[in-house]
Amino acid sequence: MSKMSVIYWSQTGNTEAMARAVAEGAQAAGAEVKVLEVSQASGSDVQDCDLLALGCPAMGAEVLEESEFEPFFESIEGSLSGKKVALFGSYGWGDGQWMRDWWDRAGKDGAKLYGDEGLIINETPDDAGLEQCRSFGGGFAGF
Repeated sequence: MSKMSVIYWSQTGNTEAMARAVAEGAQAAGAEVKVLEVSQASGSDVQDCDLLALGCPAMGAEVLEESEFEPFFESIEGSLSGKKVALFGSYGWGDGQWMRDWWDRAGKDGAKLYGDEGLIINETPDDAGLEQCRSFGGGFAGF
């Protein structure tokens, strides 16, 4: 059984809903899943898992949230080489540039990235969006 950490930051609850749905899909596929807000996460939550799902919405000019999530991500950069990583988040404007930038950063760090460019959902995930998250989590559990 794969161990997965789902670590996220959410202001409005959109990315939290995505994180919980990703976790549900992974659990249904047989993974042991721990879901943590980024403020509760540590480097050991990254190192002690087989699969790492990270969730953060687009903020400001399409960047990662700067007070908690960006510092956390910076703290684990350099330790993602060979780690299976999935990225997800919600956005309300722009075209997903924050995800492309984040994807590139994780890839340059040597992460084995799941999917084509992460999973993004505009605004609040509806039922179809939540199902997309569950499917993403289930697929990642078998990655």
